[in-house]
This record gives sequence, C-alpha cells and structure tokens, in this order.
Amino acid sequence: MKIAMVGSGYVGLVSGACFADFGHEVVCIDKDDSKIARLKDGIMPIYEPGLDGLVASNVAAGRLSFTTDLAAGIDGAQAIFIAVGTPSRRGDGHADLTFVYEVAREVGEHLANEAVIVTKSTVPVGTGDEVERIIKDTGTAHKFAVVSNPEFLREGAAIGDFKRPDRIVIGAEDDLGREIMREVYRPLFLNESPILFVGRRTSELIKYAANAFLATKITFINEMADLCEKVGANVQDVARGIGMDNRIGSKFLNAGPGYGGSCFPKDTLALLKTAEDYDSPTRIVEAVVKTNESRKRAMGRKVLDALGGAENARGKKVAMLGLTFKPNTDDMRDSPAIAIAQTLGDAGVEVAAFDPEGMEIASPLMPNVIMCEEPYAAIKDADAVAIVTEWDAFRALDLGRVKDLAKAPVIVDLRNIYNPDDMRIAGFDYSSIGRN
Repeated sequence: MKIAMVGSGYVGLVSGACFADFGHEVVCIDKDDSKIARLKDGIMPIYEPGLDGLVASNVAAGRLSFTTDLAAGIDGAQAIFIAVGTPSRRGDGHADLTFVYEVAREVGEHLANEAVIVTKSTVPVGTGDEVERIIKDTGTAHKFAVVSNPEFLREGAAIGDFKRPDRIVIGAEDDLGREIMREVYRPLFLNESPILFVGRRTSELIKYAANAFLATKITFINEMADLCEKVGANVQDVARGIGMDNRIGSKFLNAGPGYGGSCFPKDTLALLKTAEDYDSPTRIVEAVVKTNESRKRAMGRKVLDALGGAENARGKKVAMLGLTFKPNTDDMRDSPAIAIAQTLGDAGVEVAAFDPEGMEIASPLMPNVIMCEEPYAAIKDADAVAIVTEWDAFRALDLGRVKDLAKAPVIVDLRNIYNPDDMRIAGFDYSSIGRN
C-alpha cells in the first residue's frame, strides 16, 4: 500500500519510517525545503534513538522517500496521514489547527484517487468533522473518508512504541475508513496488537484524556513527594507501594521537577479549552496544570536552599546537569530546566550546564546559561550541582572528581538517581525529591 505522510516532524517521520519498515511504500512530505534536503542526505531533524538507521535502511530499500511536492506525494496513496504541528495558540491555550486545515485543503484540491485522510496530529474533538467539510468544499470528485488515528509515542522510545503498541485507536465513521486502516496496520495484527475501533470524536478525545491522566499521575506523585519530605517518608517506597496495585500501576510515578515536552503541557491546555467551550469544567486538569507550572519554579528554589537560601546565593555558581525535559531526546519544549535556570538567574546565580543532546536547542532559550562540552567542565568551581534530567551519563559520575572540581560538595538530585546513604558516606551534602 502507498502511504503519504504530510509532515516530517517527530510524529510524521517516526510513523513514516516505521510504516515503511512494515513493507508499505511511504512518501514523507514537508514544505520545509531544507528539512527535506537534509533528510535526503540522511540527516535527521530530531534526535530519536535508532531513527537514523531505520530511515537509511528503508530509503535504501526503496520504500521510503521525501518530497516537498504534496500533489505528487499523495498521488496513488490510499492512506494520507496529516502529521503536522498543533501548538498551543497564544492567548487561550487552544490547539492551533492552522496547519491541519491547510493540509486538508491542499489534499482536497489535489486528490486524484479514492483515499482515507487520517489525522495523526493531536487535535481537539470535532477537528475531523471540519477536515471532512474542508475537503468536501474543494469539490473533489473522488470518494474519501476522514479517520482519527492518534499517536501514543514516547520520545526516546518512539520506534518501539510504534512497533509494539499498547493499543491502536482508530476513529472511523464508515466502512472505507475501517477497511483501509485495517490494511495499514495489518502487519501489527500478526503481533496481536489490540486495535480499538471507535467513533471519530471519541478517538480524538482518547488522546487528550490519556495525556491528561498521565500528567495527573506525575503531578500527584510530586505532591506526595513534598508531603514525604515534611513527614519523613520515602516517596520511592510510596510509589512502589501504590504502584503494585494493578488498579494504579507503577508507570509515571517517578517524582521529579514536573512534566514538560511536546505533549503534556499543550494537550492539557487544549483539553481545558475544549471543556470550557462545551461548558464542562475539568477541575482536576486545571489543578494539574497550575500545580505543575508552580513546581518548576519551586525546584529552582530548592537549589537555592542548598546554596544557603536566596539571600546568600548571589554570585554563586550552579552546575546544571541535563536540560531536556527527559533523557534520550533533544526536546526542550516546556522543560523544567528552563524555569529552574530562570529562578537561579533571578537570584544572581551563575549557571553552567551540560546536556548530551539538548544544548544546541537550549542555547537560544537560555541565553544566560553557560553551555559546557562535558559535565565536569560545568561542575568546575560550582557551589552546587543540580541533576535535572536523568541521562545515563549522569548515573555514574566520578564522585571523587566531582568533589575535587566543585567548590563545595553539594548535590541536588531532582531525579532521585543516587542513593542518599551512599552520597552521605561519600561526603556530599545531598538532597533529593521526597526522601530524607
């Protein structure tokens, strides 16, 4: 089957490469000339483990290609995926659907055969209805169906998530949509991946509800971590104790500096806006958004406390290890590191940082932060070391070298990757999240 993937960003590129690896003929389409040129040269626009090799092998096999020509790209395609960005709209937090609707209009104008148009982008309830209307208004003579097929990819583990999904959700309103989507995902049927056919609006809401629920789990355990610090409990043991209950589950119960990234922040805001539009308040999600934002600044104040308080922090230096919102990605969107660095900078603290993948993107977002070539360069002469992202590179630091280089043996571990007893024995003034 020929598949057209309109949008060659994170979702579109990963999905397109994986579909090609299943044996489909895939054309990835993007208006960005430089991005397509780099992809043709084998240069990935994002960092995702294993993606460069997957793309290269399928290009070599003739199953994956790239173009800026939408009309040529969708010609003969039975499934046309829309995988463009839906960022938060300034002012109200609603998902900006400008790119989705532009693609829908262009697809309608150039549709040359019967096809299913699939919204892979994360879109609010009712977007599929509008996409269908836009395509009809172009006057296309060809039969088409509009389907919702949300993605559930974790950055850093996206290829595995796509090939071994928990579930495949397809929102279709007619037989054409269901039949084509069964063929698209037929290779996964062999792996017995569960496929859930629902209505289109239900499918659109499933994506937002899933992300909002996961964001709630993260925010809940972070609040429990704060309580643990007050009462002398251990949040990691609390997380294990409740996570062993199969009604709750252990995932997304790692206390830390708050969630960030490309999905949770914008999707929770978009869900709030949808709920507002339909006069159906979502008070829990409102609290999650507010609490998560305040937590990021609170983590900056936690580092200041390790320096002796904000009143004593001016002129001191903090080494920040990790900038991206999570490891194994270069994504800086809504990363807690940004708010933490701002809080430290506001107190007159000099911040030196290292991140294995995120510094190029982080530099313009954090102009006052000194970017270092390796972690020990950031640690040199630091009054405190703050571990902000749990990259593997930070899990086995040479603690003797850290003590020799740093001005003071102070570590603030915002990801709980070290054992408090071990750190005290090693001679560090060590603090972490939700643990004495």
